[in-house]
Amino acid sequence: MVNQKIFIFEFVSGGGYNQVEIPSSLFCEGYAMLRTTIEDFKKLGFQIITLLDVRIEFLSQYLKADIIKLVNKHNDYIKTYTECVIESSYCFIIAPEFSNILYNLTKIAKDNKKTVLSVDLDGIVLGASKLKTYNFFLENKVNTPQTYTIPFKKKFDLEFILQKFAVLRCPIIIKPEDGVGSESIFYFETKAQIIHFFEDSNEKLDLSRNYILQEYIDGEDLSVSIINGVPSKKPEAMNQIILSINAQIIKFKDPVNDSIYLGGFTPVVDYDFLKNILEKILENMDLSSFRGYFGIDFIKKADNSIYFIEINPRLTTSYVGIRNILDYNPLEMIFNQDKPSLNLNKLHHQSFSKFNQFELKYVGEETSNEIISRIVPKLMSLIPEIVTPPIALSKSVVDRDFLYYCFIATKTKDLNSSEKRISKIIKIFDDYNFQTIK
Repeated sequence: MVNQKIFIFEFVSGGGYNQVEIPSSLFCEGYAMLRTTIEDFKKLGFQIITLLDVRIEFLSQYLKADIIKLVNKHNDYIKTYTECVIESSYCFIIAPEFSNILYNLTKIAKDNKKTVLSVDLDGIVLGASKLKTYNFFLENKVNTPQTYTIPFKKKFDLEFILQKFAVLRCPIIIKPEDGVGSESIFYFETKAQIIHFFEDSNEKLDLSRNYILQEYIDGEDLSVSIINGVPSKKPEAMNQIILSINAQIIKFKDPVNDSIYLGGFTPVVDYDFLKNILEKILENMDLSSFRGYFGIDFIKKADNSIYFIEINPRLTTSYVGIRNILDYNPLEMIFNQDKPSLNLNKLHHQSFSKFNQFELKYVGEETSNEIISRIVPKLMSLIPEIVTPPIALSKSVVDRDFLYYCFIATKTKDLNSSEKRISKIIKIFDDYNFQTIK
């Protein structure tokens, strides 16, 4: 047993939004990652310290942490964060890459001489920049969509965008250069759509951020989750372990509305086939900047060719499902990454997991306090797949106007079984007056 303190921090649920309204969708994924990583590090014998936004204090009962410190709107969350870092021996950080948030939080832990079990600074610098990642893929001679920085002088250069669209002769994607996951991705098929979008782009794009234009690759949205270790006897050699390959359900084919991440499932149906392809590609890539757990998003085209899109230098939402399909604790490999381990590449997945966010509308008569105290505990008992309990974060005049969000992860034998289980879960929600919107 480790019996040492580890500080596990997740930005959205841990006070990163303490001055503003917490984004419901991001919160669902964030809290799900926080809760599952706490559970898995706890199994290793760690004493767990974490932070929680005071507005979701009631969710502390579902966290297996030893110390939970609350952050309110008057707190400097960085100060509280730093205090927790100093109090711990190890740190594991889950935060967005944009605005250098993940980098700065990791640097605080490094400056305080703590052992960081999440991705280190070099990997964050590379993965946080879509343009640096694009050049990294080119240097490593792997397929990747053509990518360009959109010039900006008081406004985005529409002529540049139209010119590249004409040259590429295919649909294009526009997204932040330091974006996270499916955040703020816009898809365009025609010149007219692009012109119409940029007539009022100031309302859709954050002018303080840089944006890129990328050719759209048609195919399956997938990701590979990897643990990269460095054997102590051969520090120049990397020990890449593919945990799983995951399907991502992303809705972004709309030139007006923002993209939506709906979840995913793991492993993919053609897992063994894809794993063999990816292992050969990864063996020839210099991934030495990435230690620990990270993910690579890619597209599999109809001809089975692979196009790498971006690198996520942190734990990703897919972990919530991956931990359900393995018969070993993935985080143990992160902690023991410099020690000999089982040949995990020969181990097979034991189960299947579909993970997704539910948007629910409450149509009953109970107040929000009654829902929290009476209904949510019953749902948690009836639906063990719930990772983030139903919660309403947006303001409303009456409780029945609240939209509730939750996150689930199944554990079944295959996709069909998971779909059947999700149907039963929806029926249980309905029995408790929660209508599923999506």
